[in-house]
Amino acid sequence: MAIKFQYNKTSLQQLEKQLKMRERSLPTIKSKESALRLEVKRTKDEVNRLELQLENGMRRYENMVALWNEFNPGLVRVKDVSLSTRKIAGVVIPVLEEIFFETERYSLFNSPAWTTDGVELLKGLACDGIEVEFSEMKLELLEHARKKTTQKVNLFEKVQIPGYKDAIRKVKRFMEDEESLSKSSQKIMRANQEKRKIKEEAES
Repeated sequence: MAIKFQYNKTSLQQLEKQLKMRERSLPTIKSKESALRLEVKRTKDEVNRLELQLENGMRRYENMVALWNEFNPGLVRVKDVSLSTRKIAGVVIPVLEEIFFETERYSLFNSPAWTTDGVELLKGLACDGIEVEFSEMKLELLEHARKKTTQKVNLFEKVQIPGYKDAIRKVKRFMEDEESLSKSSQKIMRANQEKRKIKEEAES
């Protein structure tokens, strides 16, 4: 990124202001990146745990595969999910509060004895599946925010801060050279005036 500047005092002040702003912001952005990195790791572990939980539940379901032929899958369905949001290092994340199920009425006498357990098992599997989805969505949002924050840290640290420092150095050097040149010119002018004066005095 090329930093635009001019070789004057106003431009120098602007460059110094921009540099200070970035140097002040950098620790905050770094701590945000660190918090997001930690939260990404925590969420990855949570996703793995929930996926394992879902797998184990599905295995239990497979063991009863012969019995499921007698079961009416329409007995239970997800009616609604209750959501809220919370902020993690400035990132708004959806939070799964509660899952609501709708269960059809069934006869305890005419249905298989294990129907109640089957309904509970299906509810458990649905809860695990929905939780996995939400955790993956949360992970995606956190990963995206972490990548953007890391990019910003790199931009400030490796590009902008060194770029502004370099521009400030160039402007200062130019202004110092200009000042030296101006002083030298003044000395030469004074010396010439002195010579003229002496010459005029000698002639008169």
